[in-house]
Amino acid sequence: MTEIWPGDPYPLGATYDGAGTNFALYSEAAEKVELCLFDERGGETRVALTECDGFVWHGYLPGIGPGQRYGYRVHGPYDPARGHRCNPAKLLLDPYAKAIEGEVRWHQAVYGYPFGEPDSRDDTDSAPYVPRSIVINPFFGWGHDRPPATPYHDTVIYEAHVRGLTRRHPKIPERIRGTYAALGHPEIIDHLLRLGVTAIELMPVHQFVTDQVLADRGLTNYWGYNTIGFFAPHNAYSSTGQRGEQVLEFKAMVKALHEAGIEVILDVVYNHTAEGSHLGPTLSMRGIDNANYYRLVEEDRRYYLDTTGTGNSLFMRSPHVLQLIMDSLRYWVTEMHVDGFRFDLAATLARELHEVDRLSAFFDLVQQDPVLSQVKLIAEPWDVGPGGYQVGNFPARWTEWNGRYRDTIRDLWRGQPAALPEFASRLTGSSDLYQDDSRRPAASINFVTCHDGFTLHDLVSYENKHNEANGEGGRDGTDDNRSWNCGAEGPASPAIEELRQQQKRNFLTTLFLSQGVPMLSHGDEMGRTQLGNNNAYCQDNELSWVDWSDAPENRMLLEFTENLSRLRREHPVFRRRRFFYGRPVRGSEDGLSDIAWLTPAGEKMTDADWNAGHARSLAVFLNGEAITEPDRRGRRIVDDSFLLLFNAHHEAIRFTIPKGYGDMWATEIDTTVPVTVESRLCRAGEEVEVAGRSVRVLRRV
Repeated sequence: MTEIWPGDPYPLGATYDGAGTNFALYSEAAEKVELCLFDERGGETRVALTECDGFVWHGYLPGIGPGQRYGYRVHGPYDPARGHRCNPAKLLLDPYAKAIEGEVRWHQAVYGYPFGEPDSRDDTDSAPYVPRSIVINPFFGWGHDRPPATPYHDTVIYEAHVRGLTRRHPKIPERIRGTYAALGHPEIIDHLLRLGVTAIELMPVHQFVTDQVLADRGLTNYWGYNTIGFFAPHNAYSSTGQRGEQVLEFKAMVKALHEAGIEVILDVVYNHTAEGSHLGPTLSMRGIDNANYYRLVEEDRRYYLDTTGTGNSLFMRSPHVLQLIMDSLRYWVTEMHVDGFRFDLAATLARELHEVDRLSAFFDLVQQDPVLSQVKLIAEPWDVGPGGYQVGNFPARWTEWNGRYRDTIRDLWRGQPAALPEFASRLTGSSDLYQDDSRRPAASINFVTCHDGFTLHDLVSYENKHNEANGEGGRDGTDDNRSWNCGAEGPASPAIEELRQQQKRNFLTTLFLSQGVPMLSHGDEMGRTQLGNNNAYCQDNELSWVDWSDAPENRMLLEFTENLSRLRREHPVFRRRRFFYGRPVRGSEDGLSDIAWLTPAGEKMTDADWNAGHARSLAVFLNGEAITEPDRRGRRIVDDSFLLLFNAHHEAIRFTIPKGYGDMWATEIDTTVPVTVESRLCRAGEEVEVAGRSVRVLRRV
């Protein structure tokens, strides 16, 4: 008989102390909780947790240590109409499990009801078909690891997928490709450093599940937005496959990235879980305490309120759900040393009832938390519920994926009329969205592409999605791509391909020279394509993986991106901490405004110029001598001044170098060519031709 001591109700989960392990599980619905221990052959030993304090069932098992497989069986009411779904026949994952072994094998037993009879109860044992929670060793030699703590205005984010970024890299040992170890490999780190990346934002690495509907089609949940373990690094990204080893491997990856000065930001999914709707499987929280973990429909508690489009939403009014999320976030910061989070469908986290409440309990908790209030917090500021589009409405100290930026920049470069006024706001940090909340340009995470939608190459190569490989008859993925294929759908003639390369350079130049925080989607700097698939969430194959082959045009695009990033890094005028004033500022030596908007003729823009629906071209003067903010030591920042000449019109336009802003100008970037080599200086009053659909960046000499 397994020896058990009373143990403690806190911390929740399985906590190894060097001599044994304390187990603690919250369930208000439970009448009895059994801890199930599994040996190497799958044999199960059940131990009743008889101690219960504040609805936390707990016990301490001496001699139980790292690597121990375990799960729970919860006895209690099974009454779906009242929101209760306890069933001891279903082996349940610990919501606080620090590591998880195995994956779901889809079978009738995984569900709480017989197929076709959702109001009935199925008592088939699910243990042979579900993963196991694992006790981990929490000790790790972090040495002198410290967070890079890069200021937001100096940050360049690289959104990446652990497997997709590294799976095809020819210089990484094959046995570790697609894993945390590969992400911490010098080849990947060197690539990020050449790009000037200061933070890598990882698509979900919390343990996730591939839904049965995908598994039945021979596909997988590649993106990972289907979490079942909020504390556990996804086990399939471990290079060893040993139980619990994914934790050590993840920590080693973070340590290696930190040594290079690169922060690690996690894309986290706290809005729902992999248990889905009332027809979904019983894997964890549903069988532990369904009504306290999930938002249920008040009129009929068999059903789940769904603001995420995935079948369920976590119950953000429950103090135990809030505790789970906060404990998870703190764990990843304090124990795993990550530097921030991007919250998937963050508007759902703000829903206390039905409306999105910016001052909801979750944000209040984060605001006062001494750990979480100090890390980077990025919101995906929308969900699929009523009033779910909340760009610009998150609290101070939060930043946001700026969907308005993405849409506006795409509109400009595909030639949409009347885009200039909005373009001006997005280029300068979106003060119309953030300034009233006392936030600054860095509140705007600027992006043109991300994992969801077209890649940069596909944005200029396809006007329609091509999602046939997903097997959903084209119903999946957005139809609002705001893309332009440059004259032909898919692979095309050399002339069209050349224009596409130029358009890519236009997008990248706009992105890196905009105020705010630029975010690059992995592989865009090397021309990654998904062949027009704009929703590759289920494609764990060459369609989604980054292609590291050394094609000349992709190598030139990479070098162009590196040069752009270097220009931004070397010139603080492109990464201001404060919004432009739009007027002369005190201390400016030349008496000029900190920014000026000019017509191609070199004259200041008038209301008529802004409102001309056909206008697609303008010049922007950025005054490097009128940066009012001090540096870290309180010294005044002085930089070069720049003229940005944007021509989104299809024909070349002759821009007049304006008088009064500087006498001599040198070309830093011309997007008509991948490498700018022009050394001729331009004089004030002189005309400069800017090719159709191109950008020219001039620096005052």
